[in-house]
Amino acid sequence: MKQLDVVIRNPTGLHARPAKTFVNIAKQFKSDIRVLHGEKKANAKSLISMLTLGAERGSQISILVDGEDEDAAMAEIEAALASGLGEGDQLGQASAVQKPAPESTDGKGQVQPAQASAVQSRSAMPANQIRGIPAAPGIAIGPVFQLKRSEIVIVDESCDDPDEELERLKAAIEKARGQLVLLRKQLLTSNAHSEADIFDVHLELLDDAELLDAVLVKVQKKQSAARAWQSTIETRAQGIAALNDPLLSARAADLHDVGYRVLRILMGADEQGFALPDHPVIVIAQNLSPSDTASLDRSRVLGFCTAAGGPTSHAAIIARALNLPAVVSAGAEILAVDNATQVVLNGIDGTLVIAPSEDVLEQSRQAQHRWQTLRSEAHKSAAQPAVTRDGHRVEVVANIGGLEDARKAVQMGAEGVGLLRTEFLFLDRADAPSEHEQFEVYRDIVLALNNQPVIVRTLDIGGDKPLLYVDVPHEENPFLGERGIRLCLARPDLFRLQLRAILRAAAYGPLRIMFPMVADLSEWRAARALVEELCRDLNAPLPEMGIMVEVPSAALMADAFASQVDFFSIGTNDLTQYTLAMDRMHPKLAGKSDGLHPAVLRLIARTVDAAHKAGKWVGICGELGADPQAVPILVGLGVDELSVSVPAIPTVKAQIRSLDFPASQSLAEQALSCAVAPEVRAMMRV
Repeated sequence: MKQLDVVIRNPTGLHARPAKTFVNIAKQFKSDIRVLHGEKKANAKSLISMLTLGAERGSQISILVDGEDEDAAMAEIEAALASGLGEGDQLGQASAVQKPAPESTDGKGQVQPAQASAVQSRSAMPANQIRGIPAAPGIAIGPVFQLKRSEIVIVDESCDDPDEELERLKAAIEKARGQLVLLRKQLLTSNAHSEADIFDVHLELLDDAELLDAVLVKVQKKQSAARAWQSTIETRAQGIAALNDPLLSARAADLHDVGYRVLRILMGADEQGFALPDHPVIVIAQNLSPSDTASLDRSRVLGFCTAAGGPTSHAAIIARALNLPAVVSAGAEILAVDNATQVVLNGIDGTLVIAPSEDVLEQSRQAQHRWQTLRSEAHKSAAQPAVTRDGHRVEVVANIGGLEDARKAVQMGAEGVGLLRTEFLFLDRADAPSEHEQFEVYRDIVLALNNQPVIVRTLDIGGDKPLLYVDVPHEENPFLGERGIRLCLARPDLFRLQLRAILRAAAYGPLRIMFPMVADLSEWRAARALVEELCRDLNAPLPEMGIMVEVPSAALMADAFASQVDFFSIGTNDLTQYTLAMDRMHPKLAGKSDGLHPAVLRLIARTVDAAHKAGKWVGICGELGADPQAVPILVGLGVDELSVSVPAIPTVKAQIRSLDFPASQSLAEQALSCAVAPEVRAMMRV
């Protein structure tokens, strides 16, 4: 056995990043590795265990290594500790890290009165109609089902045969793993990549050695597998939730979710945690997690309406990917609607009509038929350009996250790629992708688009997308910290490799470069200068380059940028978040974080005006670009390109073909004069 006593010198102790580094190094070796801190002892191969040590700066820990490769393991650990576990000099042996799951509500938050349904006055509506915010287009007619998680009651606290219980537990974990892999695959197939990453986190937690060891000990003492699993999950989740690290404490919800999944299997309960009726229903809930939404059986769920949530929430994004009509932020009153009550859910205008009259029901059926016909015709004419009835052309392109998305985008009628998210190449791995690896991926995507333009967004990490091999100190407000272009400029070694790969791929087709999170001209100039330098080195032509307008300062300075950039692409998700100072994933604020807020629309209008005066074009690459209520306004504002999720391409193109440009301009002017987003949406429903 080898032992090493060391004092922790990391500024905030063994918090999220260094603990992850330590754990992933330990996992490389067969030896048993333990860490002692005071009276606490942790399994070094368990992130949950390491975090609960609470080792702060100045704490002394002892590392015990016992096994066949103990010498190599100790040497590696000692070197990692000496280099700061990723917080000093960059750790050469940095190991893979999962992308933290975006925090989601646990369904217990109360909707505030002012946000209850972000709508016009109730007096202006029929008494049986509730307005929320459209989240996914479509019309559903059917009975209500109030979705509430079933409570698991463990009857058998003990067991007679521990070995049999452990086999049951192993089988339940394997079945849970299979469910998670399937959910992840379904979301990837539906182009919901960031949501699919959440299930990677769940898979990682299922394999936590310390968690499984703790359950094993309890079962060997003849505690039932269900009781042992539940109590261990609760204890570990409480320990994580108490951590003073927002990214890691959010893992408590993930641990509860994955723990509940295994427990349901052990108890023979429904896989989803809620039993749907055997007939089609419209689901109503306080809120839905990504796991809930991805698990909805499309053969039995016609659509859903939630009291909370926002149009850019994970549940909304998944609903759009799955073509499931949805309304969010409809207020707590929907939770009082009785099961089996007939309703009409309209994900196009954001309404829920309760117990409709026969006349309204017939009108709704006709509207539903028109929508279904529109979708069918839209797919048939997907290859045709998006031109308004009076001849105004708007390009409709795709937001993609890989080669498979690129191929699907072409099939769905995309006229190019307006946003290639390159983060998929950098996440969930031990070190940065090489220049050649990146080049091959970018080249293959360009070739898949058949000479249509591809806009590559340079690495947009930071905030909710940290990389272990990029040393970024803990930030209290990571979304206001070193992310996007700021981080890339601070790491020119990483940035140069990506830019060289992009420039090499540009030889195979029309490829453009876009820089994220640009806040002022100095960042743009620094990025452009680096591209120019690399073009000289590679003897390559200078590609078209533009910026994402996600920060209000970029929109306000659009006239200054317009003379220098080749194009603008407005990221409405972040622009809305930063303009309104509202986290779009916040359970109580998400419903008010609406891209149709006049303040956001005015920033879009300002950007378009500045660009057009300089002869440049403007695209939209946020979720707003596929919002049926927003499309006419965006067209009327003069936006030249809409970059949307792959499934939305045909219907967005079809909607544009139904518009009249002067009428859209008039709508845009009215929208700019509104006071709040609900007024804009109310205007679009008239």
